[in-house]
Amino acid sequence: MTLKDTFALSWRNISGNKLRTGITVAIIAFGIMALIGIITSIQAASASLTTSFSTMGANSFSIRYKERNVRIGGGRQRSNAKLSKSALKEKRSNMGKVITYDEARTFKERYNFPAKVGLALNGPRGIVVNNDRKKTNPDVSVLGGDENYLELNGYKIAFGRNITPTEVESGQSVCLLGSGVAQKLYPGNSEKAVDKVVSVDHIPYRVIAVLEEKSSSAFFNTSKIVITSYNNIRRLYANPSSSFNVGVMVNDIKMMDAAIGEVKGTFRPIRKLDVKEEDNVYIDKSDMIAALSALDRYPQCAAEIGRRAGGQNIN
Repeated sequence: MTLKDTFALSWRNISGNKLRTGITVAIIAFGIMALIGIITSIQAASASLTTSFSTMGANSFSIRYKERNVRIGGGRQRSNAKLSKSALKEKRSNMGKVITYDEARTFKERYNFPAKVGLALNGPRGIVVNNDRKKTNPDVSVLGGDENYLELNGYKIAFGRNITPTEVESGQSVCLLGSGVAQKLYPGNSEKAVDKVVSVDHIPYRVIAVLEEKSSSAFFNTSKIVITSYNNIRRLYANPSSSFNVGVMVNDIKMMDAAIGEVKGTFRPIRKLDVKEEDNVYIDKSDMIAALSALDRYPQCAAEIGRRAGGQNIN
């Protein structure tokens, strides 16, 4: 049968079954339109969520020390499954070792990955901030960070400027006020707080910025904070049990796993871990990243389903 005969036979079948042909063509056309619409919508949602998550700090993760487990009444529990000989061992002496200032600084200097690194140290909670006329309730938290802290944690400046590396190194008494604190001390005009001196836990600080309002959780009110440098917190409040938190922010969420792998490789020699020992730091990252990664796979799955469906004959 020649090509001409094939076309002639196909035309006769189409002419003899116009209704069936029309229904088949309509189903295929609507199916392709729906598939394109679904893929476009998912990709648009993925791009929008990526931007939103980046603003919220979801493209960053934090590193903290692995606390020693304390169990009451049961002693140390063992898994029912037997560990293989090749499994990494966890030294009890390595548990509960805080991340020191020197370790955090060394990590920031050695971490060789296209990402931003920030250091932070928690200060006191439940403190009072006041000026000459007004004061807050005793529910303000003090945090110490560096020049990258705001970006890594999704904060934005409403008025003023960010803390500088020089101020971080010297531990100067400068601070950034959360929106709730600024509104309490300077009601109706938070901008007035900039360049003013306020008392934070009876210690004078010069305000260099007021932060924009940020969504809070049931456990932490992001508007009732005072941010200063980690060296300032270290000088005034640190004790032997104080541990630094290290934050890392990647430019692309898809680079997260590679960045985490580089973190582990960089931290192990700094923490003086043997090759057979398990890591003694925790890496915390947002569950939204996993959800977004799953969302990115939907267009490929939809396209594959459409391709397979398009290859089937409709009888």
